[in-house]
Amino acid sequence: MMPAVVTPVAYGGTVAVAVAAAVALCTGARRHPGRWTVWAARVLGLVLLADAVSFVVSASSPFSVQSSLPLPLCDVAALVAAAACFWPVPLLLELTWFWGMAGTLQAVVTPDLDEGFPHLAFFQYTVGHLAIVVVALYLVVGLGARPRRRAAPRVLAVTVAYSAVVGLVDWQTGADYMFLRSPPASWTLLSVLGPWPWYVLSATGVAVVLLCLLDAPFWPGRRRPPAAAAVSAGPGVGGPRAAA
Repeated sequence: MMPAVVTPVAYGGTVAVAVAAAVALCTGARRHPGRWTVWAARVLGLVLLADAVSFVVSASSPFSVQSSLPLPLCDVAALVAAAACFWPVPLLLELTWFWGMAGTLQAVVTPDLDEGFPHLAFFQYTVGHLAIVVVALYLVVGLGARPRRRAAPRVLAVTVAYSAVVGLVDWQTGADYMFLRSPPASWTLLSVLGPWPWYVLSATGVAVVLLCLLDAPFWPGRRRPPAAAAVSAGPGVGGPRAAA
């Protein structure tokens, strides 16, 4: 059987469905808040968990330490976003927002995808990545979760620490998780950031800029008096919103 080919129509249509879902969820949550918003978040979390389990099971047949471990940042971001849908822990919310909008969104724009519709790998990639972005937008734009002060440097520190761990795994196993040893075969943002290892440093600089841009919309709210900020902080997913 010939492998399914990734086509702009199939991939673009899937992205369009995700965009429509994000707009509908965010608009609905802002205009018609209620208990349903909590259940909507949990459904999104279950979708991400199901996708993650599906990926782990399929990647383990046969198992290879070079490719089957769920170490890419988007894999971890899926689990973090799923957890944020159930528990409004500030760090989970912050990681979901910054990882989803700075990292996963880039993977959506420049997909590293070899299989097309209706191959299982196509759904695993599109559902997993698009759902992270939808959750990030839903929690922040729809439900009003807000990253705390110094959220950007905190997320950067977590990302650098995690990348160091993955780099150690790559070094010990000969793998290339997170493309720390060589760039992806298909065109991505890394393709214009220089050769290895310089693109790792360039990508870090790009990450700093993106985190600052994603944090900027919340600066005005953080300058408001504490009393005013408390009044504007309504209930989030299963509990209070993240503190500004």
